[in-house]
Amino acid sequence: MIELHYYPSNASFAPHILLEEMGIPYTLRQVDRANNEHKSPAYLKLNPNGLIPTLVDGDLVLYETAAILMHLADCHPGFAPAPGTPERAQYYKWMVWLTNTLQAMLIHYFYPDRMATNADEVKARAEAQVAPMLDQMDAELVRHGGPWFLGEQYTAVDPLAFMLCRWTRMQANPAKTRPALGAYLKRVFEREATQRVVAKEKLPDPVY
Repeated sequence: MIELHYYPSNASFAPHILLEEMGIPYTLRQVDRANNEHKSPAYLKLNPNGLIPTLVDGDLVLYETAAILMHLADCHPGFAPAPGTPERAQYYKWMVWLTNTLQAMLIHYFYPDRMATNADEVKARAEAQVAPMLDQMDAELVRHGGPWFLGEQYTAVDPLAFMLCRWTRMQANPAKTRPALGAYLKRVFEREATQRVVAKEKLPDPVY
């Protein structure tokens, strides 16, 4: 049995969506982040970084959102292009870019005090850096014209892209304000799996 250690609206949101899309059995284990359970000795045995999410899949314990998504896609076919194809290479590129470039900058936006004493300046600069990244995503959707981020196939990239774009919703120029990207986010949001996760996590409006 797969167990997802999660907290509503955290980085566990993307794996939660993918599990729902796959329609496979899984259980949710809510980590009481409000009381720092993610820093408890028991949780740190699973994830020494003290971060959410963590996936337990039989004897496998896995953390890092992108790694969890790719593992699930490898174990349950239909959510990633075939290995060895150009499409698979693009899948790798965007998974890495989303987690290593966009998500990393969003972490500076949400936790600016980790970087400097002048937190307001860090937050403002991070938001300014995020804007062209969202423009890049919008341009990619325009380029291929498909309904999903990689084109015609819904993949594990889509829940990650949706989650990270959702994190910009309180910024001055959020992801949804870009024409192609906004339409794409609406399509992901309207999928039944996304709707089920939004309901289970009791996410408030605006969702993205």
